[in-house]
Amino acid sequence: MNLFEEYLSSAPEEQTDPLLQTAAVRIERIVSTGQVSPPGFWYDQAEDEWVTVLQGEAGLETEREILRLKKGDCAFLPAGLRHRVTYTSREPACIWLCVFSKAEEKS
Repeated sequence: MNLFEEYLSSAPEEQTDPLLQTAAVRIERIVSTGQVSPPGFWYDQAEDEWVTVLQGEAGLETEREILRLKKGDCAFLPAGLRHRVTYTSREPACIWLCVFSKAEEKS
């Protein structure tokens, strides 16, 4: 698979493509074309997530800050950090690479 091909740039829904999944890690390519989190919705995951934008731009809001990500930018979202997507570019499509991993147990 080529990370920059094989997606529908005019699809009404985000396209999520699983690239790798093991017991410890999951890697996905997500293609967004203007999709954002619904009003009032927050992700609150039990997994750590590292994201990078390979193409386009995106906006993320966390409990701590507002981020504007462009091509090459990345962010780490630790488990339990509420976050939401506030913006994704349509043209070019926003291509994310997301790595999810089990959060370390806190003692």
